[in-house]
Amino acid sequence: MISVVAPVHNEAENLAELHRRIRAAAAELDTCEIVLVDDGSTDGSWPTMLALAAADPHVRLLRLSRNFGHQAALTAGLDAARGDAVVLMDADLQDPPEVIPALVAKWREGYDVVYGLRTEREGETRYKRWTAAAFYRLLRGMTRVDIPADAGDFRLLSRRAVDALARMPERARFLRGMTSWVGFRQAGVPYRRDARYAGETKYPTRRMVRFAVDAITSFSTTPIRVVTGIGLVVVAFCVGVLAWAIYVKFFTDTAVAGWTSVLIVVLLLGGMQLVGLGVIGQYVARIFEEAKQRPLYIVEESVDGGVAPDVVASPTTTAAPLP
Repeated sequence: MISVVAPVHNEAENLAELHRRIRAAAAELDTCEIVLVDDGSTDGSWPTMLALAAADPHVRLLRLSRNFGHQAALTAGLDAARGDAVVLMDADLQDPPEVIPALVAKWREGYDVVYGLRTEREGETRYKRWTAAAFYRLLRGMTRVDIPADAGDFRLLSRRAVDALARMPERARFLRGMTSWVGFRQAGVPYRRDARYAGETKYPTRRMVRFAVDAITSFSTTPIRVVTGIGLVVVAFCVGVLAWAIYVKFFTDTAVAGWTSVLIVVLLLGGMQLVGLGVIGQYVARIFEEAKQRPLYIVEESVDGGVAPDVVASPTTTAAPLP
């Protein structure tokens, strides 16, 4: 059985088309379940999801107690999926469901992780394409994990790859890096990424920056090493300035211009200290989040397909089990 997991956050306009296209793409597969995870939607996505589940017994629903974020919602779907392989995709239809059979075909060849490689990115600004390319190439240069440069979360994971991810409970999750880290046999399938079917993007610049910081601090300590190296260079420069000032003071008749040189040195050292504290603070914040050991998400309600909306069982609140 193949499970298709899609997190949903205010995607009511896309859900019917998403369901139709997944069912059409999965027609040639043996068995396929669709796991939709409502990540705190406020636009009526949940009633639409209930209607889909009532009409299709292959649809399963999870409703999180609030918006936990895209990566946490994907994790909730992975934990709930029952398939021998699990396909991760977004609900905005930028990742076409028609590619799913190609992912499954690669998995049947013996690959545990099959990721989609974006050859084209329709509907995205030049700025977003450029920043995305720059980020992935920067990340590849800063970490020893081989993270594909043009791959997103659209991918298939075998059951043993899913089980390996379940043993990784970190809070600052970067699933496309984590699936590379687990190893196993991996392969890419090229595809053309479509424009969003309807609605607006849920990843403005602010969230993209936060996501990039999470990815870098989760997979690399290079920022700390870079700050340390810059600090050593600044210290060497300051020692050189100090030696020059002592030489001018005691071995020449030229007066040392004190205020300018002192001000420059103080500002350089102060700036480096603040930058260094900021970088270290990011890693300390990650330690703080991990030490609290809170669940990655909380499920408010779960619904199996084939249940009419008016007879759905009363909501139950369950927390994701800790490993």
